[in-house]
Amino acid sequence: MSILSRLLGKRPDEREALRPVWQNVVTVARARGWYASCGVADTKEGRFDMVSLVLAAVLLRMEHEPDLAEAQARLTELFVEDMDGQLRQSGIGDPTVGKHVRKLVTTLGGRLGALRDALPGGLEALVPVLERNVTMRDGTDPVPLAQAVAALVTALGDTQIPALLAGQFSFEPA
Repeated sequence: MSILSRLLGKRPDEREALRPVWQNVVTVARARGWYASCGVADTKEGRFDMVSLVLAAVLLRMEHEPDLAEAQARLTELFVEDMDGQLRQSGIGDPTVGKHVRKLVTTLGGRLGALRDALPGGLEALVPVLERNVTMRDGTDPVPLAQAVAALVTALGDTQIPALLAGQFSFEPA
């Protein structure tokens, strides 16, 4: 840190170290298989559902490591920052952006809790959670999505923490 930075009290943004994780969450959420094979609607809502679902899976993986509580918070802040930017870019004005972002964060929290509760129950418990929380194409069987989400969670569980924190994980639904 430079003398000028110390004098002005400027610190590096602690979230920057987690930006590769966030970018990879978005990359995994945009994987074609979610939409082509698993039946997620390729709409703004469906894409948000997948970003929040993949982020929830990553945050659940991080929950198993007590030392990563701060990293979880910083990763969630990157989500909020990105969603804020997306809303502004789509034409939502300043007076209502905060309200929309709070709703998105609440949605993320709900998905995180629902996923946490459903995973121990296997596909039988996961299917109804995904039916409630993911925008699917009409008439789509949710079982392939549940299988893919379970495989994602397993892949994240097998990912070593240094690789996870470096954003070095990948997943492509079949």
